[in-house]
Amino acid sequence: MCSFSNKTAKGNMWIFGWKGPSGFSASSTAEEVTQGIDGSALAAIVTGASSGIGVETTRVLALRGVHVVMAVRNADAGRNVKESILKEIPSAKIDVMELDLSSMASVRKFASQYQSSNLPLNLLINNAGVMATPFMLSQDKIELQFATNHLGHFLLTDLLLETMKRTARESNIEGRIVNVSSEGHRIAYREGIRFDKINDESGYYTWYAYGQSKLANILHAKELAQRLKEEEVEITANSLHPGAIISTNLMRHHGLINTVGQMLGKYFLKNIPQGAATTCYVALNPQVKGVSGEYFLDSNIGNPSAKAKDADLAKKLWDFSCTLTNPK
Repeated sequence: MCSFSNKTAKGNMWIFGWKGPSGFSASSTAEEVTQGIDGSALAAIVTGASSGIGVETTRVLALRGVHVVMAVRNADAGRNVKESILKEIPSAKIDVMELDLSSMASVRKFASQYQSSNLPLNLLINNAGVMATPFMLSQDKIELQFATNHLGHFLLTDLLLETMKRTARESNIEGRIVNVSSEGHRIAYREGIRFDKINDESGYYTWYAYGQSKLANILHAKELAQRLKEEEVEITANSLHPGAIISTNLMRHHGLINTVGQMLGKYFLKNIPQGAATTCYVALNPQVKGVSGEYFLDSNIGNPSAKAKDADLAKKLWDFSCTLTNPK
């Protein structure tokens, strides 16, 4: 196993180019953190691959030789991204498949189609998300941010896990599951996850609900990592904060904040290549081999909130998610 410092980043320490123990910083790009890595033996799924950091994650994985399946809600947008990447990288191996994470039926259909393709699966990058939406229910009558950001990815991961286990066994290459979370997990509801009030419109607050869903991403990876370790399976599960990023579509529900952010962002926010760096680092860099259940930021191990480290909360969320995705 490659050595990796157990020092943690206590926040966005590596801003302004200060390098952490990994040798990378907040200013490192996705290309830089994967320089010289050959991913030609790997197959990956990237959710939300047609916008923001999902596009750059797809492009850089393809640049390193990975066969990437873009899991996107809008197939036309996905095909446009694929064509633009192929113009730059004619050898890129990219497929586009439709996936709406707010619909369990769509997740089940996607997983079934992927399994029918007989493609291997080394990397599952749970990247898609919505941010601070008005109160809405998903097709399955679950609050939209929790349904899309956490529950859809929880179900997708569960349905594809056997494919990943088989791939890891047959290829003898470690599988990696990567949950794109956020420092926003620190502003969840006081209790962390509102198990008994998940659909409570009266107590709904857009940013707390977003924080709750991002906290769930970390807890999901934490509990999954523990279960995979107990099974002695060669698959890791980690979560990460990509950084505050200019020019993504996440803030579309907040016009004024979005406008101000676009104006000021160039001075203190990450650009898209920097925003995709930590995802690509955790997915491909050999420094992360064998590292599981961790939370990364700025391509270094980070220190999430106390709630995010709560093993009992992670187990409770796992059981709750199983109940929601497998209703009797």
